Amino acid sequence: MPFAVSFAEPAVLPGLVLIPFAALAYGAMQGRRRRDAAAFANPALMPNVVTERPGWRRHLPALLILLALAALILAAARPQRTVAAPQRAATVMLIMDTSGSMQAKDVDPDRLTAAKKSAKSLVDKLPDPFRVGLVTFSDFAEQQAAPNTDHSPVNDALDRMVADGGTAMGDAISRGLRSTQVPVPRPDGKGTRVLPAVMVLLSDGANNAGALQPLDAAEEARRVHIPIFTIALGTANGVITETNPFGFTRSRSVPPDKVTLREVARISGGRFFEAPSAKDLQSIYARLGTRLSAKDVKHEVTWGFAAGGLVLLLAGATVSLGWFGRVL
Repeated sequence: MPFAVSFAEPAVLPGLVLIPFAALAYGAMQGRRRRDAAAFANPALMPNVVTERPGWRRHLPALLILLALAALILAAARPQRTVAAPQRAATVMLIMDTSGSMQAKDVDPDRLTAAKKSAKSLVDKLPDPFRVGLVTFSDFAEQQAAPNTDHSPVNDALDRMVADGGTAMGDAISRGLRSTQVPVPRPDGKGTRVLPAVMVLLSDGANNAGALQPLDAAEEARRVHIPIFTIALGTANGVITETNPFGFTRSRSVPPDKVTLREVARISGGRFFEAPSAKDLQSIYARLGTRLSAKDVKHEVTWGFAAGGLVLLLAGATVSLGWFGRVL
């Protein structure tokens, strides 16, 4: 399993600069020894006095000790391994665009149908203990299903979605945030708690309705530590046909607003995705389902570095004693 390493006490890490200085000091000491030996010995007699040169072996104990010093400094910095562990309880809010631009057919069979199908696959993939809710937005934002461990209301609400109206993205983010902050009973029945939460925002157009701007709502999400994973659905070639009150029709281009969605994800600490096709959207939701089902957990591995440093230190002393009759 892939993992990352961090340090609980990073202030100790500058101590690693001692290693190259120690190596330089060792090199200088070896040079002085050679000069002293040359000053007090007759070069012509040296082959008869010294029958075997230690060569590289004389440097091995020092190398092992330097490596041991580096390992012990890293151990003092308290290294931690970050691994993925199953998430036992969390809230996932789906924020779905139902504006008129979702009628565009550049995503097969159309944007809204593809969004419904993929969102359902995400809901089905999430663990049963997860609370899942749904907020839709067009001219205004509306909560269609409150977060609940029963996921069927979300699937039912997804089936009822109809594309019409404008895009109140900022209001939808804010509405979703309020839902994620509702306390839930603790498993032991003693009091309540607010679960860790994420939001998955799918949109295909620019914000043109509502009272709150998307970036302001993203700042609100950042303050309460709720990341927003954003998905830009559709292509630059997407168009819809509109009919005015006089019965005249016209085609209007409806490209997704990638810039805003990317910024919403960046500000909130989430991630931005592009879905130009139904296949891409399905793949994104499948990956999100896997990602949201796990959380990063840090395990301290100081003992490993400390043990490694002690082993290297012991090996250096043993080699030096065995080859040269001295500990160091």
